[in-house]
Amino acid sequence: MNSTDPFRETIVSFDDLNIDPRCLKVLKASQISIPTPVQAQAIPVALEGLDLVAIAQTGTGKTLAFGLPALTRLARENVRGTRMLVLAPTRELAQQVHDVLDPHARALGLRTACVYGGVGMERQAQALRNGTPIIVATPGRLIDHMQRGNVNFRNMSILVLDEADRMLDMGFIPDIERICGLLPKVRQTLLFSATMPPEITKLAK
Repeated sequence: MNSTDPFRETIVSFDDLNIDPRCLKVLKASQISIPTPVQAQAIPVALEGLDLVAIAQTGTGKTLAFGLPALTRLARENVRGTRMLVLAPTRELAQQVHDVLDPHARALGLRTACVYGGVGMERQAQALRNGTPIIVATPGRLIDHMQRGNVNFRNMSILVLDEADRMLDMGFIPDIERICGLLPKVRQTLLFSATMPPEITKLAK
């Protein structure tokens, strides 16, 4: 971004971004008031319900860049069931995303669940079967649950692909394509990646 960037000139705080006031309280309690460049650019687009591809390095605040507008949109709708799915390449990243989203979701009266391998499946399966509104998952474990019939994505309206280039490096793209093929066709898709190799561009299209 440069000094003539319109976002830097017009947006001075999260209060300017039309985020749900309950999320703003959580941000203020965490002493977060100024959006990062990716947040300032992504949030207005995502709030409109548009698909988005963003190139953003780890540590630039991209979880809030997709989380705040997505949660704000979900809070406006009176819909039951799982409504948002975030795919992350590793257990550690899935947990990090969950930990950032959870306090904001709680402030909105929404529940979250984190689904990954290396632990027992039953607790995760119960959260999925109960239609927990926001699911953060690694692709492999999510497919395990889908094969067991634990997942109902009929009302899902927001899909986030986080760290897409890392998922490519780890060989998850076939899994992601398989998962996407079983999701509602009418949805908002938000893709975040540190780089944009040809395979990720193809996936985005």
